[in-house]
Amino acid sequence: MSNQLLLRTFLRSTSLARRAVSTTATKNQEVVLDQATRDRAYPQLGNRDIVGYGFNGDPTYVDRLEYPCPAVRFKENSSEVMALRQKEKGDWKNLSLAEKKALYRASFCQTFAEVQAPTGEWKSVVAGVMMLFAVAGWVVIWMKKFVYPPLPTSINREWQEAQVRKSVLQGQGRIEGIASEFDFEKNQWK
Repeated sequence: MSNQLLLRTFLRSTSLARRAVSTTATKNQEVVLDQATRDRAYPQLGNRDIVGYGFNGDPTYVDRLEYPCPAVRFKENSSEVMALRQKEKGDWKNLSLAEKKALYRASFCQTFAEVQAPTGEWKSVVAGVMMLFAVAGWVVIWMKKFVYPPLPTSINREWQEAQVRKSVLQGQGRIEGIASEFDFEKNQWK
């Protein structure tokens, strides 16, 4: 029983692997669309084949790692591409490497390596964040200069020292407070 299950699993995985290597989005299937979908999609697609369900069922082309098989081919059907598709139906050993690449590029815009390659978008994001910080800094400076009232006199250092001296001379907090830190006989801080 377990041997049959293992054999069945192996056969399924190898057929999936063969289908994943193919340059065509579907193999031995003809996509059938109802007339309403065909009327809505084909004016936007031009002369491109709808080859599968696609992402969310929309007949659009998007390079996505999560969904590697787009619903439509990347390039429109030209005479060169159609000739290569006819040749593709035969033995693949007869196709040159350039023809295989041309078939791939007719169906897909980018390879997985190209999709995963860094785009440098982070630079524009960092520049945008830095600009927002700069604008926020200028807004703070403008608010301090034109919106807020001037600081009261009790904020400056001289006034605070005078207030502490006055509290000490009045004897406030002689046991545990600020006056306990002052030596009244020598007239200085302990």
